[in-house]
Amino acid sequence: MVMTDMVSRSGDGASKDRLRLWIRLLRSTRFIEAELRDRLRREFDATMPRFDVMAALYRNPDGMMMSELSRHMMVSNGNVTGIVDRLVADGMVKRWQRDGDRRTWLVGLTPAGTENFAQMAAVHETWVDELLGDLDPQAVAGLTGALQDLKSDWEGRK
Repeated sequence: MVMTDMVSRSGDGASKDRLRLWIRLLRSTRFIEAELRDRLRREFDATMPRFDVMAALYRNPDGMMMSELSRHMMVSNGNVTGIVDRLVADGMVKRWQRDGDRRTWLVGLTPAGTENFAQMAAVHETWVDELLGDLDPQAVAGLTGALQDLKSDWEGRK
């Protein structure tokens, strides 16, 4: 008998409910993310990673070190570097040295990048509102609270 068969047969009802919840969260996330990726590409000729980098920089108007940006996005420095290089070439992001330290570079949005991201973010918000618009406001608050509790629980384990 396969180990997963033994585990699934011995699971209680709550365990099955948590498994179903995970699958529904995953499917919902994949659907919404795919839709947002497609819309960003069609409407703004942008990728989700590009949007995410610009969002992080928008929230940090004084700039971020590349390593900080990588940690924030949970990807490697190499992945972020390629995105930032393209954003610099497009005039959306600038690089500068931190306090004359030639080893440390900061990146931040240019005025054009700030304006471009603000436009994308406003439209992105309407898309998310549309995609989740059928949810009752109380259900949204409940789900948000439950997911925040879950995140807090995981953060406490580290």
